[in-house]
Amino acid sequence: MTTTPKGKVWFVGAGPGDPELITLKGQKLLAQAGAVLFAGSLVDRAATLYAPAGCVIRDSKDMTLEQMTDWLIEQAAAHGTVVRLQTGDPALYGALIEMARPLSAAGIEWAVVPGVSSAMASMAAAGESMTLPEVTQTVILTRVEGRTPMPPGEDLATLAAHRTTLCIFLSITLMYKVEAALRAAGWPEDAPMLVVHKASWPGEERIVRGTLADIKARCREAGIASQAMIVASPTLGALHWETLARSKLYDPAFTHRFRKASA
Repeated sequence: MTTTPKGKVWFVGAGPGDPELITLKGQKLLAQAGAVLFAGSLVDRAATLYAPAGCVIRDSKDMTLEQMTDWLIEQAAAHGTVVRLQTGDPALYGALIEMARPLSAAGIEWAVVPGVSSAMASMAAAGESMTLPEVTQTVILTRVEGRTPMPPGEDLATLAAHRTTLCIFLSITLMYKVEAALRAAGWPEDAPMLVVHKASWPGEERIVRGTLADIKARCREAGIASQAMIVASPTLGALHWETLARSKLYDPAFTHRFRKASA
């Protein structure tokens, strides 16, 4: 017997871990969901507390991609709102397109609700800024090569040569590769480094600061071996610098369409 899909699947970014960092739209969708598939290995289960009583809730950590898409299609035939709850933002290091293609093929409507990335949450936790005037205006979100190869021209050493802010995902167990790439790109041994474990997770967040020379040892001492963001940036530690280049937007001598220069 063939069923006609009637529901819509929403790929919702759960954010970095703190259930209060999910967007209001994401929370509302969870509150009306008939079924929720959440990434239990990464998403704090507290995020599913927004789901209503009677909602079908399934942890995807033991499922293959095919099993997940089959489940979503099955639930979309029975519920008007189905949520796939993913860590961070669904479009970043997730299987969004791989899951969406079978849904489209089955004639099921789907949409994406963005979420707060762990890159942003890590900088927020450490009180750091990704960009600073005349220091860097560019942020690179990347990872080092592991079982998933990097495309040509995207090896970390090549990207690090730009000397901008690097937010390095999925690489804490490959810190030796991170160090080697930064050194190959000419970063000095005293270049500041930041590692944040489980950014925003209540009671579990840990922040480790160091330099290129010692960050690996500091992480080892802290026992950090998973779910960590690595940041290398010329902006790190700017709060304590003696001088900073001033932002032109807020400079009294700068005119823009909302304010005339006062000096």
